[in-house]
Amino acid sequence: MTSSSPRPTGPLAPEIAARLKRGADGLLPAIAQQYDTGEVLMLGWMDDEALHRTLTTGRCTYWSRSRQEYWVKGDTSGHFQWVKSVALDCDADTVLVKVDQVGAACHTGARTCFDADVLFEHGADGAGADASAAGQ
Repeated sequence: MTSSSPRPTGPLAPEIAARLKRGADGLLPAIAQQYDTGEVLMLGWMDDEALHRTLTTGRCTYWSRSRQEYWVKGDTSGHFQWVKSVALDCDADTVLVKVDQVGAACHTGARTCFDADVLFEHGADGAGADASAAGQ
């Protein structure tokens, strides 16, 4: 279930909001990572309200740029993200959400959004060794 309702759940804590460096659209990239394996699952977008909902409900809430509405991971798919921790990067412009992912993270049904189109893998065909040596 998506929620584009104008009912905010409450303001993001001022001490957190003051630190965030948002894009021109008011959004921060939010990386979802499996808490126990380190597997990078997906990237979504959060505004202050989505971050507040994530911090207070224990479930990842994102802002859909295409649909222009909030969505809670798992409400329609059943593939929930249970929040284990939330951290800002050193520039305060990206959020890392460590989650316990139930089911697929990707809308395609894949476990992660990053395993189907690998552009480069060091050592996969021997080319990586040459490229890394040239960069030394």
